[in-house]
Amino acid sequence: MKISVFINTLVITFVLALTSALHCTEDKEPKTIQEEKLIKLTSDAFKEGEFIPKKYTCDDINVSPPLRWKGIPDNTKSIAIICDDPDAPMGTWVHWVVYSIPVNINKLSENLPTDKVLESGALQGTNDFKKNGYGGPCPPKGIHRYYFKIYALDYEPKLNSGATKGELLQVMEGHTLAKGKLMGRYSR
Repeated sequence: MKISVFINTLVITFVLALTSALHCTEDKEPKTIQEEKLIKLTSDAFKEGEFIPKKYTCDDINVSPPLRWKGIPDNTKSIAIICDDPDAPMGTWVHWVVYSIPVNINKLSENLPTDKVLESGALQGTNDFKKNGYGGPCPPKGIHRYYFKIYALDYEPKLNSGATKGELLQVMEGHTLAKGKLMGRYSR
């Protein structure tokens, strides 16, 4: 009887640990290859920690904000950007996935089209609204934080347009040279 209880407890513990590990994979941040290098990511629309103007949300015209960066390592082969909201009621909500951004580019203009392939050759992924390109803040209630995260990669991901955040993070693992972030807030 005691052995049976012990085995059942062991099995339940293993299943819970495995479920927890699988659930966390989607949001796991890729580690940088070398010592931590930071990319400076900014926007002319809002500063770190400030409120994101309504124009860039579902409460208005819902266009992507302008972003600019500096500090990309010399050996970078491509750049990726992910925007997500960790305060969403059902877990982290992905608002934007852009990757294979050429290294000769140091900004994304305001109001990028939602095309799968941008004029620069950069690819846009699928957000959690199940759409391509940017989907702005649209919180149900309360103040939410929106993290725009940038990654310098040592290769160009072998992904087609329309990839999800999880798919991108998986292929970025072990290829991140540097990263940075910009956080804005929004409330309805």
